[in-house]
Amino acid sequence: MARKTNRKTKGRTAPSATSGKPAPAQRPRSARTRAAAGTTPASKSGSRRQASKAAPAAKGALRSKAAPVIETPPSAPEPPPPPIEPSPSSASPKPAREYATAETMAKAQRSISVSEFFAKNRHLLGFDNPRKALLTTVKEAVDNALDACEEAGILPVVEIAIEQLGETHFRVAVQDNGPGIVRKQIPNVFGQLLYGSKFHRLRMSRGQQGIGISAAGMYGLLTTGQPVRITSRTKGRDQAHYYELQIDTRKNRPDIIRDTTIDWEPRHGTRVEIELEARYQRGRQSVDDYLQQTAIANPHVTLVYRSPDGRESRYDAQTRHLPEIPKAIRPHPYGIELGVLLKMFTETKARTCQKFLCTEFSRVSPRSAKEILEKANLPPQTRPGRLNGDQVKAVYQAIQQTRLMAPATNCVVPIGEDKLVAGLQQVVKAQFYTAVTRSPAVYRGNPFIIETALAYGKPEQAEDAAPKAAPAGEQAAPGADDEEDEGDQELAKLVRFANRVPLLYQQSACAIYKSVAAMNWRAYGLQQGRGALPVGDLTVVVHMASVWVPFTSESKEAIASYPEILKEIRLALQECGRRLGTHIRKNVRIRQELKKRSYIEKYIPAIGEALRDILELKDAEVTRTCHALKDILQRSRKM
Repeated sequence: MARKTNRKTKGRTAPSATSGKPAPAQRPRSARTRAAAGTTPASKSGSRRQASKAAPAAKGALRSKAAPVIETPPSAPEPPPPPIEPSPSSASPKPAREYATAETMAKAQRSISVSEFFAKNRHLLGFDNPRKALLTTVKEAVDNALDACEEAGILPVVEIAIEQLGETHFRVAVQDNGPGIVRKQIPNVFGQLLYGSKFHRLRMSRGQQGIGISAAGMYGLLTTGQPVRITSRTKGRDQAHYYELQIDTRKNRPDIIRDTTIDWEPRHGTRVEIELEARYQRGRQSVDDYLQQTAIANPHVTLVYRSPDGRESRYDAQTRHLPEIPKAIRPHPYGIELGVLLKMFTETKARTCQKFLCTEFSRVSPRSAKEILEKANLPPQTRPGRLNGDQVKAVYQAIQQTRLMAPATNCVVPIGEDKLVAGLQQVVKAQFYTAVTRSPAVYRGNPFIIETALAYGKPEQAEDAAPKAAPAGEQAAPGADDEEDEGDQELAKLVRFANRVPLLYQQSACAIYKSVAAMNWRAYGLQQGRGALPVGDLTVVVHMASVWVPFTSESKEAIASYPEILKEIRLALQECGRRLGTHIRKNVRIRQELKKRSYIEKYIPAIGEALRDILELKDAEVTRTCHALKDILQRSRKM
C-alpha cells in the first residue's frame, strides 16, 4: 500500500506504518536528493515552475523501489587542473598595424614625366594593339615628312617600306626629300615628348602636340628594345648625320647611343627606321588604306609604298602646284578663356590695356578695344599688370558682349574642289563626282573650313543603268535591272580627313559620321536605314581644315561635335546631295526614255504591216511610213 500511495501522491511524504500520520521528512544530504524528493522549499509560484522542471526526475524516482537513504561521506576536493602552457604563437602579442604618416607619404611622392605617363598609357596615343600600332607609326612619320616638305616649298616624295623580321617583329622605314633636320635638334625631335614648333602657333598643320614620332620610337623601344635610327642631311652638307637613340622615360629626354656622320646619296632629306612589335593585315583601317586616303587629300604628293609581302604601290602626284602656305595668326578674343586671359595680362609687355587688346589679339581695332574697356569700367590707359582678378573678369565678360570681326582665314588652306575631285578620281573609280568647299566659319574663336566630295556609281555601268531607289515622287520603270543585286548592296564608304590627315578609327564617335548619318539621303534617291549611312555605290569624303582641330583624344582619331562644326558639315553635304539627286533623276529619266524607244522600235514594224493590209500600200511606202513614224515619235520624246 505504501508503494501505491507514493505513486498517487507524487512527491508527498508517505505516512508511517504504525500511526498512519505522516512521518517527518528526512533532511536530504545533497541538492540532487532534494530535487528527487520534491521537498525543496519555495514559494507557490516558484514551486510550480520548479516542479514542472523536476517532474521527469521525480517520476523516475517514484517508479524505483523505496530504499533507505544512505549518507555518503563528503567527497574529497578535486585537484585543480594543470595549467595550460601557452603556445609560442599565442605567447607573443600580434604586432599593431602600421599606418602611413604624412612624413612617410611625403618620402614616396615624386614628379612623373610625361613620357613615363604615356609609357604606361600608350593606348591614349593610338598604340592599342599591334595592328593599330603599325598604322600609327607610319602615320606619324608620313605626317612629319609632308609638313616639312610643304613648309620648305618642296613637292613631297615619300617612300614607305615595311619589312617583317619575325612573326610579330617589323621594321618601318620612312624617307622623304624634305629640307632635313639640323644636327643638334635630331635628338630632341625623336627622343623627347611634347617637343615641337606647332603647339604654340595658330596655323593649319598636320601635327599639333609634338608627341607622335617620339611616341612611336618609345613604343618600339618598349616592345623590341631597339633604338630609333635617324639619317638626315641638310642642303649644302657633304655628309649626313646618323643617330641611334632611345628615350629616357623617367626624365623625358633622349639617350644617345650613337652619333656619327655617314655618306648618303640623297642631297637633302630625312630617313627614320623604327623596329616594333606589330601585325600587318590588309583591308580597312590598314596601312594600305591610310596611304590611299592620303593620296586623295594630298594630290600634290608622290607616295611609294613597299609592303611586307613584297608588293609595291605608287601614287603619283596629280598636280605640280603646292598648296598655299598658311599664315600664323594671333588668338581671337572669342576663343580665350578667363584663366588664359589673366595670365596674358600678367605676362604682356604692353603698357596700356588698350594696347594690350590690340597687339595680343587678332581682329581687335583701337575702337573695339576702347569699347571693351568702357564696358568693363576701366580707363584705356590702365596698366595691364595692375589689374586684379575681378577687373580681368569684367574685361572677359565685356569681350563676350562686344561684336568683333571674325578671325582671318589666311591661316587655313583648303584642298579645293578641283584638286579634291582629282585626288578622288585617282583612288575611286565612279560615274559621278562632285565637291563643295564651304566659306570659312568659326568655333570658339578658331577659324575652320569644311569640304565635302561624293563619288557615285560604277564606271562599267552604262548610262541607262537604273539606280537602286527611285527619287521621291517618281517611280522607276519596272525591269529586270531593278531587282538586280538589291540584297547585296553595301553601306556607303565614309572617308574622313582633318588637316589633310585620314582618320581611320573611332568613326561612330566623330562629328563627321554623326552629320552624315543624320542626313536624309532618301530625298536624293538613295536607300538609307534609320540613323545609318546610305546604301549604294557611294563614297563620301569630308575634310575639316582648322588652326586647331578639336580632337576627342590625344590619338587624333575623331573630331568633337561642336554645333558650328555639325552645321557646316550638314550644309556642305546638302549641297553635294542636291547635285547627286539631279544626276540620279536624270539617269532614271534617260532609262525610261530608252525603254519607251525600244517599245517604239519593236511595234512600229507591226503597225506598218497593218497599214499595208488596210490601205494596200507597197513595200516601199510601208518602209517610208515606218521611218516617218520613228522620227515623229523620237522627236516628240526629249532625252
